[in-house]
Amino acid sequence: MHAPVVGGGGGYGHAVVVGSSLAGLTAARALANFMDQVTVVERDWVPRGPGRRRGVPQARHTHSLMTAAQQGLEQLFPGIRQDLTDAGAVHVRMPEDMLLLGPSGWLPRADSGLSMLSAGRDLIDAVIRDRLLADPKVTFLREHEAVALQPGRHDTVTGVWVRRRDRKTPGGWATRHLISADFVVDATGRGSRAPQWLAELGYEPPHETVADAGTAFATAVFAMPVGHVADWKGLLLLPSPGDPVQGMLNPLEGGRWSVSVCVGDGRSLPTDHAGLLRAADALRHPLLHDVLRGATPLGPVYGCRATENRWRHYEKLRRWPDQFLVLGDAFAAFDPVHGQGMTAAVHSALVLDHMLASHGTAVGLGYRLRRALAHRLAPAWRTSTRASRAAKDDQDPRAGLRTRLSRRYQARIAAAATRDPYAAKALLQLLQTAAPPATALRPRVLRAALRGPHGPAPTAPPTTTHGQDTHRRRPAAPPAPALGMSDSPPWHSLTRPV
Repeated sequence: MHAPVVGGGGGYGHAVVVGSSLAGLTAARALANFMDQVTVVERDWVPRGPGRRRGVPQARHTHSLMTAAQQGLEQLFPGIRQDLTDAGAVHVRMPEDMLLLGPSGWLPRADSGLSMLSAGRDLIDAVIRDRLLADPKVTFLREHEAVALQPGRHDTVTGVWVRRRDRKTPGGWATRHLISADFVVDATGRGSRAPQWLAELGYEPPHETVADAGTAFATAVFAMPVGHVADWKGLLLLPSPGDPVQGMLNPLEGGRWSVSVCVGDGRSLPTDHAGLLRAADALRHPLLHDVLRGATPLGPVYGCRATENRWRHYEKLRRWPDQFLVLGDAFAAFDPVHGQGMTAAVHSALVLDHMLASHGTAVGLGYRLRRALAHRLAPAWRTSTRASRAAKDDQDPRAGLRTRLSRRYQARIAAAATRDPYAAKALLQLLQTAAPPATALRPRVLRAALRGPHGPAPTAPPTTTHGQDTHRRRPAAPPAPALGMSDSPPWHSLTRPV
């Protein structure tokens, strides 16, 4: 491992990125396109290959790179999609390769041009990290914690103070030391201490907007049932008005499944596999439950309740230290139920990349960068917070006229999507934020919404391998026990009576 660069050299100097999350990795790539040297400071041990990092507990849950994230990553790392696929990520065309139950019924499996790359978060990070490690301009400083910013003249940041993990020292950390830098990025996620760092330097901390729908989710990894044959790769059962529970099954590398159940109405989360199976059985359709009955759990069930949307309004601060930027979840964090976090991280790095290239220097960009980030993230924020508000508005009969009309129009698009492939594509684009909200008003979508579906919505999933006569549950042998684990009572005793 190279020693960290102290101070800027020639050219555009030295940049420091704090945090090796996806936001940090992509920011490092953008900076390496411009700066002489980039040092990535990471608090935890950074493994070689797809290993788990302590600072990324969300890695236990389902992750997918949606269309916009794939396209952005390809701009930053040409050929990265092939690298991810070669490493085991599964390419899933949406909805061609999946069974998708929309708010009003099953969506047709037509070509939409949309897809996702589904893999474990550890694998995604590892493939991107390996691309960075191959760049001699990029250095990883493992097991170092950033503790403060170094101020410079005329409202600038000229470095970051870090301390090395030292288990032989009382407190576990060595004496802090300074890494000088010409540009510093904070990509430390929801737990970012940038507001505290700024306050220590005499700057005003940002105002925060929080929109919490009260969602929570539980996830477990499974091995496919022995002899599993299907004409689909993934399942997605979206919530509907009055039924806020969502279920998903995404393929992982190595022939495994990542299964998540999301609740949004204050229900308790399942904490074991029996509870996860019961939660799947309570979904709008029993398909996920029936598939899981023959699967083998490969680890425990993990829960998460830290799902609120949180925006720190750095873009509104009038006084700000130049050559310092906050991005990723440290700037705007989204409810992970909507799957927008990785897309937002990649888009933030693209903003940084484009503005450095067009401006020609890392100096004097602070205000423009913060405003550009806010503009780029605004559509995803509106989508995520609108979903949070909708969950509450469904229970509020006093909702305003505009809210009621918007909700009614969205319901008509969802209804049309069960029969109209173009309406289905628009619905998926809006869910992925792969298109602006104006997509809902395009002529073909508007006509489909006003006309309504041609006939009743399908009640059975569009597959020839699953879902036939699902109301009659056939007895099934219990799955093999989880490795080193057991569940009580047995799964086959938890089926819902006819």
